[in-house]
Amino acid sequence: MSLEEHPFDYRVTKDGKVLVSRGGRLVVTVAGARAARLIPLLGHDDETDQQLLARATGNYRHGNERRR
Repeated sequence: MSLEEHPFDYRVTKDGKVLVSRGGRLVVTVAGARAARLIPLLGHDDETDQQLLARATGNYRHGNERRR
């Protein structure tokens, strides 16, 4: 599942939370200080948004995975 094929979606709530979903399912809710740092960075570039959302969910390549 690559980010190009199955991108993350997000929604910012009125109370300052970021709801991150992928494939129509909620993956994580980012709140508090993490959300406050994330919100201003989102919305400028889709590729950057995808990387930020992947990091927020903890679902990104660390560089030590084996290729199949």
